[in-house]
Amino acid sequence: MWELFKNNSPVINTLIATMFTWGMTAAGASLVFFVKKANKKLLETMLGFAAGVMLAASFWSLLAPAIELSKGFSIPAWIPPSLGFIAGGLFLRLLDAVLPHLHFGEAEDKAEGIKTSFKRDTLLLLAVTLHNIPEGLAVGVAFGALFADHSVGALAAAFTLALGIGIQNFPEGTVISLPLRAGGMSKFKSFWYGQLSGFVEPVAAIFGVIFVSVFRSLLPYALSFAAGAMIYVVVEELIPESQLNDNTDIATLSTIFGFVIMMILDVALG
Repeated sequence: MWELFKNNSPVINTLIATMFTWGMTAAGASLVFFVKKANKKLLETMLGFAAGVMLAASFWSLLAPAIELSKGFSIPAWIPPSLGFIAGGLFLRLLDAVLPHLHFGEAEDKAEGIKTSFKRDTLLLLAVTLHNIPEGLAVGVAFGALFADHSVGALAAAFTLALGIGIQNFPEGTVISLPLRAGGMSKFKSFWYGQLSGFVEPVAAIFGVIFVSVFRSLLPYALSFAAGAMIYVVVEELIPESQLNDNTDIATLSTIFGFVIMMILDVALG
């Protein structure tokens, strides 16, 4: 299967992969046409699953390769992944402090970031957009690694990461569109906002792959940067939001299930 993509440039493969992840967000958002009301138990289970996928992807697809690549440096192998990981977390903390957004399940007066007059629907959209940035970066950096490693294994690993992120994007689209519909927005507009949250992924991915192509020696830092940013989102947003109500057990089990699914994909395909 990988032969179909082997001769493409990493940039082209990045676009193909992120069109898939964006499409999965749109597919999740399209549930608004079939489901009348947001089910909190379902949404929190989906959030838990997404957290598990992102946790596994952060290690298997990003941190582990960063550590391996760092072994060829003249400095201790733990330094590049550690610095990149911390920088990724700090970067998301900065975005979190600046970008206006509202977490799922919170009242509108709990909005974070710079104070604005944005309505609840816009703030919810920005919240998902915020954590789609590191997902897009992760995919772009993974494909950027192909500039240094042209093997089929590296190509498969990059597409596997995109597959995992696409899978967890499905519930993310749903988490945006259904609450918007429940708040009185039309079905089409709720769908539009839901899929729009995934648009930032191709943009961030292209930035990531171009950055790595220009600064190839920084690849271990870039991989671990994306991992740190993703872990920040999981701990600060996805896991807390999945534990808001009385569905903590099923949300936690869903996190474990999501982790295992992504681990299997990475080991079996990557």
